[in-house]
Amino acid sequence: MAFRARGWRSPPPPPLLLLLLWVTGQAAPVAGLGLDTELQIERRFVPDECPRTVRSGDFVRYHYVGTFPDGQKFDSSYDRDSTFNVFVGKGQLIAGMDQALVGMCVNERRFVKIPPKLAYGSEGVSGVIPPDSVLHFDVLLMDIWNSEDQVQVHTYFTPPTCPRTIQVSDFVRYHYNGTFLDGTLFDSSHNRMKTYDTYVGIGWLIPGMDKGLLGMCVGEKRIITIPPFLAYGEDGDGKDIPGQASLVFDVALLDLHNPKDGISIENKVVPENCERRSQSGDFLRYHYNGTLLDGTFFDSSYSRNRTFDTYIGQGYVIAGMDEGLLGVCIGEKRRIVVPPHLGYGEEGRGNIPGSAVLVFDIHVIDFHNPSDSISIISHYKPPDCSVLSKKGDYLKYHYNASLLDGTLLDSTWNLGKTYNIVLGSGQVVLGMDMGLREMCVGEKRTVVVPPHLGYGEAGVDGEVPGSAVLVFDIELLELVAGLPEGYMFIWNGEVSPNLFEEIDKDGNGEVLLEEFSEYIHAQVASGKGKLAPGFDADMIVKNMFTNQDRNGDGKVTAEEFKLKDQEAKHDEL
Repeated sequence: MAFRARGWRSPPPPPLLLLLLWVTGQAAPVAGLGLDTELQIERRFVPDECPRTVRSGDFVRYHYVGTFPDGQKFDSSYDRDSTFNVFVGKGQLIAGMDQALVGMCVNERRFVKIPPKLAYGSEGVSGVIPPDSVLHFDVLLMDIWNSEDQVQVHTYFTPPTCPRTIQVSDFVRYHYNGTFLDGTLFDSSHNRMKTYDTYVGIGWLIPGMDKGLLGMCVGEKRIITIPPFLAYGEDGDGKDIPGQASLVFDVALLDLHNPKDGISIENKVVPENCERRSQSGDFLRYHYNGTLLDGTFFDSSYSRNRTFDTYIGQGYVIAGMDEGLLGVCIGEKRRIVVPPHLGYGEEGRGNIPGSAVLVFDIHVIDFHNPSDSISIISHYKPPDCSVLSKKGDYLKYHYNASLLDGTLLDSTWNLGKTYNIVLGSGQVVLGMDMGLREMCVGEKRTVVVPPHLGYGEAGVDGEVPGSAVLVFDIELLELVAGLPEGYMFIWNGEVSPNLFEEIDKDGNGEVLLEEFSEYIHAQVASGKGKLAPGFDADMIVKNMFTNQDRNGDGKVTAEEFKLKDQEAKHDEL
């Protein structure tokens, strides 16, 4: 409600009695029930609260029943289903009623006896009021106002903080109950379970509401009392609000913004060390709580126990968040307030109402850019750091694996054993493989691995979140040099020209797997040969044998047997 009504209805027909202006004699003083020659008033009900009483010059709306002393009814506003509306003390009423209404409160009920000299005298009203009639009126006052009245504002709840108040041209969302002065409800946004959403001060509302909302804080509750000439005037709204009605709005402000607003950012926690701030094109993982301006909760990543992961500056999120997430540090906590034109607009989404200002309390867990490579920070190198790890080397190392926010994922120290790999063999994620290169035994370093070089968007279920940047704190404990690329076995010296004959101990011209395996292992044990470290030795030897067994008959002949430089496609011998 509280909008401008375009409808119009014709006023009810004038009451038969009280519009007849015929005043004679002087009013007698108000007295108790007594002689019929005096004005008599009985206050049958007086409300507990009476903020104002009728004074001469006020405009009133009241119901009445008019009877003769014998109880016969001659007129009633109830029969017309409309209050009687009139100025008091301006000669628009019979003199007795003009006096009887003075001092009344809204919702007060009076029983009034008016003598003929203060009513219709010796002439009466032809066919209705006999001459010299005493008149009885049962009066219930519904409304009072004065042409000098202004909008009245009573704030009964003020929030602890009020960063801004309603100004002209702001857009607001509020709940209200609308009543008349007597407390009769005529409208309520609560009953519709939907806020009233409107601009203020540009004529979208009745003038009194436009004025009564100014200066209000989000969360504030106030009562706005509006005289009819600042509301719906003489004609009412054509439906629920009668003409000349004062209106009372009990308002709770939920939301406030201006179409010119941008986002607002309040930094809650900023880490002391902030080596990098987010930029457009970065991929962020963050937690958030989402509320409306009045504190109503609408969403939370915490409740799903999973971060919200997105690119920023590329339209993947609402425009206000795209902007609000720029320039953050890892570990930073900030509040981002997003006006609706940078949020979900007039339509809203899901449990977010249309034209709602949104408040996001975010905690940045990590971010990276798809163009990022790994980063390496060396914390300690031993004095002799000449032998550096390379592809094919067998490494033993300890590590702690954590997320950028410090959450520990895994630790070999906690398990009490090293992690052992062959560098460049795909046994660890690519970023870790890169981070272990050119490292010497005893060195300690931190390797930061972006997700596209780690576990990617999928992560590891229950262990590593998707799209997570990983941090490895590493200490290299042992390095066994690998073989040249493409080799799984090499000779540490000259190769015998009679190699096949040495392997074929029984001299039958055929070498079985058992003979081949026994010979190779003997060469390794004597130091004459070397198998690639970090792999299953028996499996390497079996593969070497299989490669030599060209026809797959389970034995190698002299014709099949070739060294690597004789057969480029094979890696062994």
